Amino acid sequence: MKNQILIKRYTQGLINSVKDETEFSVLSREISGFSELLQSQEEFKNALSSAFLPLNKKKQIAEEILVKESVARKTLRFILLLVEKMRIELLPEIVKSMPEAWNEKKGISTFEVASVVPLSEKQKKTLQEKLAMLEKRAVSLKYRIDPELVAGLWIKKGNIVYDVSLRGSLTKLKERIIEG
Repeated sequence: MKNQILIKRYTQGLINSVKDETEFSVLSREISGFSELLQSQEEFKNALSSAFLPLNKKKQIAEEILVKESVARKTLRFILLLVEKMRIELLPEIVKSMPEAWNEKKGISTFEVASVVPLSEKQKKTLQEKLAMLEKRAVSLKYRIDPELVAGLWIKKGNIVYDVSLRGSLTKLKERIIEG
């Protein structure tokens, strides 16, 4: 739970500093690239997370790599901040949460939609229009397939879940039977 709060704070702080779509695109690409490098190079990741390596050495290592990659100043400062605060392990989750936070800043609600089979373009368009009407603003939908739903849809926005799936209905029925 604490990590989720930290992820949200760091992501929000970064997104609040972004001026436009071009800058967001650059930051997103560069930070994502650095995160992928961390995930693929275990020794590098361990060095930046190590309690035994002095902080100035960690920052120097990260800075050398970032300067060599010619990243934007804002990317450099953000990653060095994570290294300094010993939060570099949060980077993959920050990368995942950046698009949603950017959409929120632009006034677009993001929904995660799960279904058993891929939705047709017409179904996607209808769903997007209905959700936009409910939200009274633009919406962005992220789709995924979940064979465990059996039938129907599972829609999530933040902490709110709309479960109109057969699995959800059966779970509710089970709970009612147990309650008596």
